[in-house]
Amino acid sequence: MTGHRDIPALVVGGGIGGLATALSLARSGQRVHLVERAPEFAEIGAGLQFGPNASRALDALGVLEDILPLAVAPARAVMVDARTGRRLTTLDFGPAFVRRYGYPYLVLHRHDLLEKLVEHCRRHPLITLENNRTVADVDLRADGATVVCTDGTRYETAAVIAADGLHSALRRHVVDDDTICNGYVAYRGTVTRERAGRSADDTSVLLWVGPGMHLMQYPVRRGELYNQVAVFRSRRYRPGLEPGTWGGHDELDEAFEDACRPVREAVARIGRARHWAMFDREPATTWVNGPLVLTGDAAHPMLQYLGQGACQALEDAVELGHRFRLHTHGGVVDLRRAYREFEQVRIPRTARCQTSARPWGELWHTDDPTVLALRDRLLARRPADDYDELDWLYAPAPEATAGSAPDAAERIDATPRT
Repeated sequence: MTGHRDIPALVVGGGIGGLATALSLARSGQRVHLVERAPEFAEIGAGLQFGPNASRALDALGVLEDILPLAVAPARAVMVDARTGRRLTTLDFGPAFVRRYGYPYLVLHRHDLLEKLVEHCRRHPLITLENNRTVADVDLRADGATVVCTDGTRYETAAVIAADGLHSALRRHVVDDDTICNGYVAYRGTVTRERAGRSADDTSVLLWVGPGMHLMQYPVRRGELYNQVAVFRSRRYRPGLEPGTWGGHDELDEAFEDACRPVREAVARIGRARHWAMFDREPATTWVNGPLVLTGDAAHPMLQYLGQGACQALEDAVELGHRFRLHTHGGVVDLRRAYREFEQVRIPRTARCQTSARPWGELWHTDDPTVLALRDRLLARRPADDYDELDWLYAPAPEATAGSAPDAAERIDATPRT
C-alpha cells in the first residue's frame, strides 16, 4: 500500500477534460496531482468538433496556438438528406462567423489535442501526472478527502476533482442516478483523404441525416485524414441489454441500406472492430459534495448532437481555474465559495446543452412525414449566415471567464486550413 499526502488538489481522470482542468488549476497557482487509470494517456475515437466556445477555452488555457497548425478550420457545415443526397441547409464558418464569435470553428483529431494538453501539463511546475491508478472510492470529510485506488494506493487531498467520465466512480457520492441509453450506437474511424474521395480544398463538415441514422464526415489532422461517424438506432435494443449484444455489423448495414450511394460507400469504409452505445444522464442540480466536485462527463454527459461534450468539459476547466484564482488568499483556497460559484455559472449552461441535444437528435432521425416536410422546408429557407440560433452556445457570456484576448479574431486566420 502506498500513501500520498499533502496534495492540495487531486484530479481523477486523464482525458481531455481532466488534463485541461489540471492545467487550468495550475495556471491559477494551484498545485495539482492527476491520476489516470490507463498505462498511458490516450483518447478513444478520432474526431472532435470545436465550436468557437471551445476555441475560446483553449486560448484561455494557452493551448490554442499549438492546436491551430494541427486542426482544420472548415469553410462550412452542410446538412444533407442521407437517402436522396439533397442538400438541406448550410452553415457558413467564414469571416462573418469568426467576427461574430471571436474564434473559429475547428475540427481536429482527439489524439492531437490530448498530446498537446499532456505536453503543457508536463511542462508546468505545479502539475504531476501519474498513470496506472484506478480510483475506486473516496472518503469525504469536512477538512478534505482520502481517495482510494484499486491497488490500495491512498491519496490525502484538500480537493477532489472528478473528471473520470460517463461512468464516473465518484459521481455516486454526489448524485444518485444512472446513465440513460437511447438505443443508438456509433461506429467511428478515420480514412485517408484520398480513400474518402475528398479533394484537398474541400474542408466542409458533412452531416447526412435520415430516419433512425446519420453519418458525420469532416477532415482532421491538417486535412490528411477524414473522420467518419455512423450512428443508427438499433432494432434489437431493449433496456437492460448489455452493450455489445445489440448494434452489430448486420444492423449497421441494414440501417444504411436505403441511403444514397455516397453514404453507403462511406459506411462500408468505417472500421467494424468496435462500436459505442450512446448514453447521457438527466441534468443534476448539484455537482458538489464537500471537497468533491464533478466536471465534464462525470457531471453532465450529453448526447453528441450539439457537438459539445468535450467543449463543455473545456469550459468547466477554465471556469473552475478562474474560481480557484478568485478565491485563493494567502495560498489557501476558499473551496466552498469556489465550488458554489462554479456550479452557479456552469450548471444552467450544461443543462441546456444536455436537454437541447435530445430533441435535436430526434429531428435528425425522424421518420414522421409531417415533421420531415416542415423541417426540410424551414431549413431550406434559412441563409447560410444566419447565426441567431447559435448565439447562446457560441457567444461569450457577458462576464465570460473562458474568453481572453479581445483581438482574438484578428490573431486567428479564419481561412480554412487543409
